[in-house]
Amino acid sequence: MDILEVKSLTKQYRSGSSAMIEVFHNLTFTIARGEVVTLTGTSGSGKSTLLNVIGTLDQSNGGSVLIAGQDISKINGAALAAFRNKHIGFIFQFHHLLPEFTALENVMMPALIAGRSHSEATKRGETLIEAVGLSNRANHRPSELSGGEAQRVAIARAFMMEPTLVLADEPTGNLDPENADKLFALILSLAEQYHQTFLIATHNLELAAKANRTMHLDKGAIVV
Repeated sequence: MDILEVKSLTKQYRSGSSAMIEVFHNLTFTIARGEVVTLTGTSGSGKSTLLNVIGTLDQSNGGSVLIAGQDISKINGAALAAFRNKHIGFIFQFHHLLPEFTALENVMMPALIAGRSHSEATKRGETLIEAVGLSNRANHRPSELSGGEAQRVAIARAFMMEPTLVLADEPTGNLDPENADKLFALILSLAEQYHQTFLIATHNLELAAKANRTMHLDKGAIVV
């Protein structure tokens, strides 16, 4: 079953008073349930923009994105925010953890926002903290964690709602090579364990090659 269906997707923007700039045009691809797909391309090629459109953080100028069969362009307002929280997990280059909360509390946050009970969120959060190897750091705040540890917390947070799809934008880009390798290995391991679907934007071709398959974004088109 295809978890993600991107059909004839187009994105343009206007820079000042100049002509429209086309980021990508007529993109069409699918990702099956449980697949880990990497998206490569040079800086400025539109990788982050594509992830933002798929993740409902930005809008396209044409085409459609279906997640688990649901056309995201037909959802808006509070319903779109609820859909995003339930179906899409995000991992960014910078972890974006809330500094005033512990690692465990950060992981729990999507469930609490969704209105789940504190006990249910705690139980799931503790399971995920253990899965990323940070049980002994659960009560530490982000300032007390290393960069690699903070990114592992961000991964656990992305899994909190058992999302349909996880979007990761350069998740290892802020780490040294050794920790980048470890983090990517963790992502692959958790993807297999939880049968989780991933689309990962990365400039690291060595890491990208470890995924199930790689798509390359070049001059507004997907090259596979």
